[in-house]
Amino acid sequence: MTGAALAKADRAATAKQPTQPEPSTPDPRRTVRVGLLFTVLAVALVVLAVVSAGIGQLHIPASEVLGSILHRVGLDVGPMPTHPNGDAALWTIRFPRVTLAILVGAALASAGALMQGVFGNPLADPGVVGVSSGAAVAACLVIVFGWSFLGSWTVAAFAFVGGLLTTLLVYFMSRSAGRTEVVTLVLTGVAVNAVCGAGIAFLTFLGDSQSREQIVFWQLGSLNGTRWQYVGVVAPLVVIGLVGVFVLSRRLDLLSLGERSARHLGVDVERLRIVSVVLVALLTAAAVAFCGIIAFVGLVVPHLIRMLVGPGHRVLLPASALGGAVLLLAADLVARTAVPYADLPIGMLTALVGGPFFFWLIRRTRRTSGGWA
Repeated sequence: MTGAALAKADRAATAKQPTQPEPSTPDPRRTVRVGLLFTVLAVALVVLAVVSAGIGQLHIPASEVLGSILHRVGLDVGPMPTHPNGDAALWTIRFPRVTLAILVGAALASAGALMQGVFGNPLADPGVVGVSSGAAVAACLVIVFGWSFLGSWTVAAFAFVGGLLTTLLVYFMSRSAGRTEVVTLVLTGVAVNAVCGAGIAFLTFLGDSQSREQIVFWQLGSLNGTRWQYVGVVAPLVVIGLVGVFVLSRRLDLLSLGERSARHLGVDVERLRIVSVVLVALLTAAAVAFCGIIAFVGLVVPHLIRMLVGPGHRVLLPASALGGAVLLLAADLVARTAVPYADLPIGMLTALVGGPFFFWLIRRTRRTSGGWA
């Protein structure tokens, strides 16, 4: 065989060998940015938790707050609260409220990030698609008719069922020819929100004075009066929901490539969406069960995190949970301290921030995509 023939055969053999893809190296700038984001959010969460626990009608210095925590875990380090009622106020009033704010903020932001990821649109939000209103209607039924056959779990259980049924209703009503249009989903959610609002108004008419006050609380949203038993009901639901959300992160990244590509890569898109809807209902219902309707947390936080670190859900979802906890803890601190001897509705504060942000997001989306058509 001639040299030219040998060279040709060698080239042919080389071409037949499968080429190994070069391992992708992570962008060092993005890695630093992600690490910095998580560090800032974690530090902000700890600082806000300590400051929030100490600020109120009974002021407790941060050093005494930390000393009380360390003494409770068995470490004889740091000063205890000098006020005779300081330690009791921390553990019966302040710490339950701080803990519930963290849980609710993380739940709402994670639910928003999941909703936006599974429908591929930053305008998707648990409140926009009706889950909050449906959960509120179910909880108002419990309040008006005084049902208590599940004890302290009655409100949370009905809120979960109401939120789940409402979300599934919106999801299936917005489907057409096997597809779910995001704009149709949002518009259907607006209609369902209106119907749920009418249901809340009717229940307000039926209820007595005490029931009406509780329904008004639901519509405004507040963490006032939080107790450890409330935290004990909400925490397991939120933890289960967050674990489920983090498990879905890789499939959401594949779904972002497009439904057809995701199916080719082994993702059951319809099952993923149904599971995501259930998790969104679980997280949102747990969040509103004792705090009422707190809007726009699930819209604002995931979008801001996405702008900082990109759309990868393995980073976006846990960062959104941290960001939501920070945002709601800060909002609750403002609600307790902005007006002396008053507790502002926290839902009002989040709506004041989220409403203009939602308007800006609509304008930005329309400008970048050239409209909705």
